[in-house]
Amino acid sequence: MIDRELDSAGVTDPALRAAYRHCRALNARHGRTYFLATRLLPVERRPAVHALYGFARWADDIVDSPAPGAETDARVRALTRLQEELETGLRQGGSGEPVVRALADTARRYAIDHAHFRDFMTAMRSDLVVTAYSTYADLRAYMHGSAAVIGLEMLPVLGTVVPREEAAPYAAALGVAFQLSNFLRDVGEDLDRGRVYLPADLLADHGVDRELLIWSRATGHPDRRIIAALREFEALTRGVYRAAMPGVELLEPVARPCIRTAAVLYGGILDAVARDGYAVLHRRSVVQRRRRAVVAADGLARLAAARLRARTRAGHRPPARDRTLRAPALSPATAVRSAEEVA
Repeated sequence: MIDRELDSAGVTDPALRAAYRHCRALNARHGRTYFLATRLLPVERRPAVHALYGFARWADDIVDSPAPGAETDARVRALTRLQEELETGLRQGGSGEPVVRALADTARRYAIDHAHFRDFMTAMRSDLVVTAYSTYADLRAYMHGSAAVIGLEMLPVLGTVVPREEAAPYAAALGVAFQLSNFLRDVGEDLDRGRVYLPADLLADHGVDRELLIWSRATGHPDRRIIAALREFEALTRGVYRAAMPGVELLEPVARPCIRTAAVLYGGILDAVARDGYAVLHRRSVVQRRRRAVVAADGLARLAAARLRARTRAGHRPPARDRTLRAPALSPATAVRSAEEVA
């Protein structure tokens, strides 16, 4: 499949093809939800998404993988090296580092603003020193670089039916919504890294502070004040999704199934957290496989419809039996696999 993607994207240089393969492997291994949604994009656009994700994943791993505290200096040096590789790669259009090589090629092909990558690196560096956010406004300032710019980087790849600047606020908001979902799911894991992303004033409104979170994490005991704070953060996140979703219709039709599927799956994290009783300090909530299957099947149907409409507009009228599309009747075991195999 990867060779077909690269052929369709016009990537012929062997070293560059290897770089894109490396990014795709990162996406498949670490970004299960994102990877599944990417399979619903036109085949020639998928390598670009893999490159964008691969770079973000690499930087995030530098920040999060080592133990906090004593290893901070090493992580600062690693991020500095990555920043230097990034600047050189963007300037020269290539790099000896595979992830940067693919990213630089994608940035050139789609004319992605280099400022987005620099803003992202600024956010990654702040994660090494900032361990809490006083207000939601403070958190949003951080998420401009850590999440909003990801949506902005994606826009040129997805394509829009309106001027790009009109779609940009929605793309940024959806990137923020995705990260807020992850913050809610990962409260316990982030606490282990010494970070609390939930705004301190939101927590304080419910009588919650870092010490109470640590106590609950350590003892396994739930606390109604923590649950109330998490429920409010969930409501805040759902509001960001509502603000972002109108932007899907501003994308090119063939890109909409991918982004809609990603939004439903990431939004499903909120449902999973609520279903588990907001026990995110004690276990990781996951979207059930059956739910992923249903969403994948819906994405496949929407993709087929978008492709059919595109062919019809191009003057290729389909046979009568193909003019009405229905969602494929797929079992939970095969729906996700079908999305992963879609051409």
